[in-house]
Amino acid sequence: MSEKHVVVQGALCECQFGFVPDTLKVDSHQYEYANDKDGSQKLIGTTLELGQPFQNKTFGQCKLQPTGSSYKPCQPAITQWTGFYENVILKNGGNIITEDSKATCAIAGAPCVKISNHGQIAQPSQQNMDNADEDTQAQLNPMVNPADIGNPEQSSEGITVRAK
Repeated sequence: MSEKHVVVQGALCECQFGFVPDTLKVDSHQYEYANDKDGSQKLIGTTLELGQPFQNKTFGQCKLQPTGSSYKPCQPAITQWTGFYENVILKNGGNIITEDSKATCAIAGAPCVKISNHGQIAQPSQQNMDNADEDTQAQLNPMVNPADIGNPEQSSEGITVRAK
């Protein structure tokens, strides 16, 4: 899994035969989380996200189902995932989906759904600040003292309004 991001709930997915992206919704478990500092929002996507594991349950219209001058609405039916991380099996028995994974839809019969954004967003915590190297932080942002971050100093100075 060298340098590949783990896919989490909220990842953006696209079908090569659809017209609009949809968001991954992890329903296969409620155990393993990644990325968010409290470990309560970003469930890890697994190979057991089958059927319609998407928020809107559609990629718009399906190019594989033409109807005269238009197309039938897309109703994805994910049957399997490929390109997943095989070295880890989560509590639910599924493997971790990575940003290179692809899903097979029953309509296409081939891997046609790709991950366009893994869903992870950096959320620094106090632990990150405690572990930060002060010299590096001073070079990156010389206007801020890293020791002061997370320790707001109360002051009576600031913007005031004069009474008339």
